[in-house]
Amino acid sequence: MEVEVKSEVEVESDVAVVGAGAAGLSLALRLARPPAGGRRVTAVLLAAPPGPFRAARRTWCYWETGAGPYDSALTASWGRLRVRSRDGRTVDAGIEPLRYKMLRSDALEDLAGQVLAGSPWVTTVEAVAERVESAAGGAVVHARRADGSRVTVRARWVFDSRPPERLPPARTTLLQHFRGWFVRTSHPVFDPGAVELMDFRTPQPAHGLSFGYVLPTGPREALVEYTEFSRDPLDRHAYDRALRHYLHDVLGAGDHEVLECEQGVIPMTDADFPRRTAASVFRIGAAAGATRPATGYTFSAVQRQTRAVAAALHAGRRPVPPRVHSARSRYMDAVLLHALDHGRVDGPAFFTRLFTHVPAPRLLRFLDGRTGLAEDLSIGLHVPVPAMLVSALALPFAPRRTAPAAPPPSTA
Repeated sequence: MEVEVKSEVEVESDVAVVGAGAAGLSLALRLARPPAGGRRVTAVLLAAPPGPFRAARRTWCYWETGAGPYDSALTASWGRLRVRSRDGRTVDAGIEPLRYKMLRSDALEDLAGQVLAGSPWVTTVEAVAERVESAAGGAVVHARRADGSRVTVRARWVFDSRPPERLPPARTTLLQHFRGWFVRTSHPVFDPGAVELMDFRTPQPAHGLSFGYVLPTGPREALVEYTEFSRDPLDRHAYDRALRHYLHDVLGAGDHEVLECEQGVIPMTDADFPRRTAASVFRIGAAAGATRPATGYTFSAVQRQTRAVAAALHAGRRPVPPRVHSARSRYMDAVLLHALDHGRVDGPAFFTRLFTHVPAPRLLRFLDGRTGLAEDLSIGLHVPVPAMLVSALALPFAPRRTAPAAPPPSTA
């Protein structure tokens, strides 16, 4: 009986990028278009083939001023945001010169595929990375294709965007967990000119907070999500009950068709994520702390992080991924998480008050970590100072604990 021997392919490159999510694709795109006069760097992007190891379609949202590099792939963008309090009071805010942008993962993959196909600097290999190990002069990534054949990539630098198996120790870890329906209603329901960023007219859980989130792409079409900040995710049926309640009883959507679903979990934690795991191996993206702990937003920070890594590589410097959130921002987020987790602040009232009293463009810059000390202090005037002070004083004495396991990767 003949035994089929799967072939093994060995590839050498300056850089190996493991994972083709937001961080992996963003870094690959930057390496595919080196700046004039910059050092040319060869890279291999290891992307999971279609199947169980490839992430489901997901949606990323972010804000930026004016045109951006992914505008041609956007589903929609908006210049206004709304926040609704539990009693229905509405804060409707323009965010100019910013735009709030919606990018779906398959659209970014298509855009990246077009760019990378025409670049001599980046090669895409469809294979699942199984392990990364140090080697003389760099590191080696061992991967497997869908047909079972092996791929070995030897590189000077490896950037791993895969989620960690376990979250680092933290004083506070909450989860932002959600499920969303892409819906089409039988009659006009949505305002395509504004995002419903936080609608607190949802039943609030005993621990944490919940809200509705609506990204309208037309009067009858939208992505509608139910989101909770709490310690544990729900089962699918609980999310679906919450979504039906929000659509029918809160939005008055009536008859509708569910076209597609998204579901995900984002850790909101004050853990210190290691950005380096070996001499030549680095983590990027959410695995390297790009997620803003108090909000769950990640995409903008990923862009700053991968821009810095690519600039270092093109300049011939050691490409250590930077901390994309300042020490001050991380400390403020840690205090807020601690206060939310211990029930010292009313989450819906906290966020509603901020959006009521702080100009929306300034607040978005704050959430992006782009405000200075004076602006941060002005925003701090609108938070419940006694409750936050208690958490600030308690924080140094709170032990760091290791979570039992990392939550499954986000699908949005």
